[in-house]
Amino acid sequence: MPRICVIILEPQPIAQRRRFVKVDCCAIVTGGESGIGRACALALGARRSNVAITYFGDETAGAAVAGEIERSGGRSIACRTDVADEAAVDALFAAAERAFGPVRLLVNSAGLNMSDTPIADMSLAQFDRVLRADLYGPFLTCRRFVRGLESKQGGGRIVNISSIHERAPRSGGVEYDSAKGGLAQLTATLALELAPQRIAVNAVAPGMILTPMNQSALDDPDELRRKEAAIPWGRAGTAEEVAELVLFLLSEKADYITGATVTIDGALSLTVAQGA
Repeated sequence: MPRICVIILEPQPIAQRRRFVKVDCCAIVTGGESGIGRACALALGARRSNVAITYFGDETAGAAVAGEIERSGGRSIACRTDVADEAAVDALFAAAERAFGPVRLLVNSAGLNMSDTPIADMSLAQFDRVLRADLYGPFLTCRRFVRGLESKQGGGRIVNISSIHERAPRSGGVEYDSAKGGLAQLTATLALELAPQRIAVNAVAPGMILTPMNQSALDDPDELRRKEAAIPWGRAGTAEEVAELVLFLLSEKADYITGATVTIDGALSLTVAQGA
């Protein structure tokens, strides 16, 4: 059986929390210890939500995010979870349901970046590693999410964090681009399949966002300037900007939106073939 480490923080009294989702349900954010996942988890927490986050390696980072959510008035647990492991995903949802009730909101943010390896040099293990994190993981969490709501009324909402590379390939990214392309089809297919259950499924496709996945640009001002020069809007995005879009797609205001992938990239993906 997989090991799952759960960090539980004492809840604030319900009367002190402003409702964003129903009190008897919760949101799961995978990859909630850093980057876009962290920003989404904190934004949900700021709206007094019940949030279960996953982390993979850094227990301290997971506990820190859970603590921030608690201080902002939400409730949180942090679970060490390999999203590519079926039993670990089941254990994650079971822990969230025990703590907060039905899971009606899911943000799939956990994943791995491309390795900049040409296909001739790429091992099957590397290809498999990224596919399992970036595509198998969302499949497993979405499946468990739906199974958890089969006997319940009220529907739910899923947001998958994709990438502009789901349709704008980059050399050296065959494993990542393949995973994100598959995620686009997973999102669209589930939107059709789950609409009768009022489960909306959408995706967000970020471009260059200043998170640890772009650590080299954060550390090197020259690299950052060079990369931002290629973005028509003139700058990279922030995780908080992505989180605000995700929260909209999770909200009742987005009730009629399903099967969509919303790009947030400062028009970077529109520069293909410019000057040709």
